[in-house]
Amino acid sequence: MSTNDNRKNSHNMIDHIFQDLLPARGMTERPEQVSLSHLMLDAMLDGSIALCDAGTGIGKTYSYLAAGVAFHRFRTACGQEFCPILISTSSIALQNAVQNEYLPLLSDVLIEDGLTDQPLCAVIRKGKSHYVCDHRLERRLGQLDLSKKNWKAGKALLSLREQLDMDSADHLSNYDRERVCVPQICDCGQEDCRYLTFLEECSGRDFPFQICNHNLLLADAIHRGTGRTPVLPDACAIIIDEAHKLPETARQMFGTTLEAQDIRILIRSLRREKFLLAAETLAELSASLLRMMAQPFEDSRPFKCFARLLIAPARNLHIIQKQLYGLLKPSTHSQLKKLSSTMALFTEEHADLVFYAMEDKRGGTMLCAVAADMTAQLRSTLWNRSSSVILTSGTLAVGKDFHRFKEETGLLADGRVTESVSASPFDYKANCLLYLPHHPPEQTGSGYFDELAAEIAALLDACWGHALVLFTSYAAMSAIKERLAEMNLPWTIFTLGRNAVHTTQQFKDSPGSVLLATGAAWEGFDFPGDCVSLLIIPRLPFSHPDALKEKKRTEYADLRSFIRAVVVPEMQIKLKQGFGRAIRTETDTCVVAILDERAVPGQRHYEAMLTALPEMQMTNSLEDVVEFIYRVKGPDYFKEGPGQTEETMQ
Repeated sequence: MSTNDNRKNSHNMIDHIFQDLLPARGMTERPEQVSLSHLMLDAMLDGSIALCDAGTGIGKTYSYLAAGVAFHRFRTACGQEFCPILISTSSIALQNAVQNEYLPLLSDVLIEDGLTDQPLCAVIRKGKSHYVCDHRLERRLGQLDLSKKNWKAGKALLSLREQLDMDSADHLSNYDRERVCVPQICDCGQEDCRYLTFLEECSGRDFPFQICNHNLLLADAIHRGTGRTPVLPDACAIIIDEAHKLPETARQMFGTTLEAQDIRILIRSLRREKFLLAAETLAELSASLLRMMAQPFEDSRPFKCFARLLIAPARNLHIIQKQLYGLLKPSTHSQLKKLSSTMALFTEEHADLVFYAMEDKRGGTMLCAVAADMTAQLRSTLWNRSSSVILTSGTLAVGKDFHRFKEETGLLADGRVTESVSASPFDYKANCLLYLPHHPPEQTGSGYFDELAAEIAALLDACWGHALVLFTSYAAMSAIKERLAEMNLPWTIFTLGRNAVHTTQQFKDSPGSVLLATGAAWEGFDFPGDCVSLLIIPRLPFSHPDALKEKKRTEYADLRSFIRAVVVPEMQIKLKQGFGRAIRTETDTCVVAILDERAVPGQRHYEAMLTALPEMQMTNSLEDVVEFIYRVKGPDYFKEGPGQTEETMQ
């Protein structure tokens, strides 16, 4: 059979999956989803780099999995050597869903139809530090009296004899994790080593799909680009889901980062080795820095706010290195050397580096140093492969324009790049109402937060609560929280803090309640149903100026060009991400209120705001908001929220 025939059969397989097999399992056939899968398959067949902006609700995961299955079938029919498809995501939740939900269902329908007799399996790949070294584990257990150890931590340590992935061991202490993980140089030589056995199994034909995060994908690319042993197997295609997060991951991987945890871990290690004076001195000199890094991240606190607090601990680390040379255990010496080097980097002048601050995983601040232009590194490590690369997300493009994403990732001049925008199948015109107040609160006015709180309270009353309020700063969120508390509103109001998972679950479990949020909530949470029937965005999400922006600004002839090419597109993408919290399923209905005076008709960012959002009904009247809610909601909706008498501000 010819290559063209095999290609045609592969596309026919995609049609069969989406038009026959999945609908038989109760899944709705979506033309946008089918078209997207065909586009992805073409990219795999042609070896191109495909940028696929996929609107909410399309089902892009099934699109690329079906394309991947069809591509494997094509390669087999053409007699090509087996190679897995690599899927890179940003979130652990999506990795687990692909492995345990999406792929098993697709596998089942293909087996039932006779298209395959083997289950489609995926393995999640992680860095060495996530896996247990049997030799180090037994040595650690031999050093301990488990009867004197916290019983949960001891039980977790013992459980590693049965499970290789340490992430599955609840209550495992960070100290134990560091002592028993696979070291960077793995040379135990044991034939029965579970880690080496795992790697051997991963290199076989049992796993046509291999899943990792963006960090490991880039670590593998860096290894390949520098001639070191690859971390991951050769792949016939690479799928990068949640691809809008790739640039920031690249900045971290190609640069240097400093987190509060790095300092705290070293202090604990020094204490354990009884170098108490060194530990306490470092703790004292780092106290101000650690306090500031622990505060909720704010764009308005740039790197220079932290720079002066780095000087004293950096000098102290240099002294500790000299005084304790040859006295520390290898692991502690390695921690000290790395932290001292990082601190020194952040306190020196480097014309070729840009220093900036960003939010860490705990909601605090991490400090970063990166080369002014990382695009050359991406081109030399990731885009130089011959295999196809699919990059997909709901926020790669503004309208149909991918320019900003291609500029960030070094793809502007790459001839292999193809682009596609797949619109969401959701009926936003019927199910969504955009509210832009006729007289929004004036941001420069002295009574801004009072006016904003009053506007928010009026919207809560119109929609009977059921609201998510997305702020662009913790300071603004705190100011509104205080004012709403004084109004004695009838809805339970939650504030998203450090314990995000706990708070969001409380919000979901409290019908009619209100969640005030910022940071990761702009894109990281899913609230289907009536839970979020009112999405309030007080200010357009423009980012604060930082060192990266200042460096980028020098590439443009004037400020206006820079704002138009960089600042506004970044705001539009962030706005799209926030808007995505409103409508999560075909039946969701929601009012979206943007209360920024710059977004009302006739103002300078009105058109940019509209370009970022899907077409929907619009109003500047609260009466229209009330009418919309009463029209689209069922009677049970109005039994939630206002009847409550106890308000908790958490």
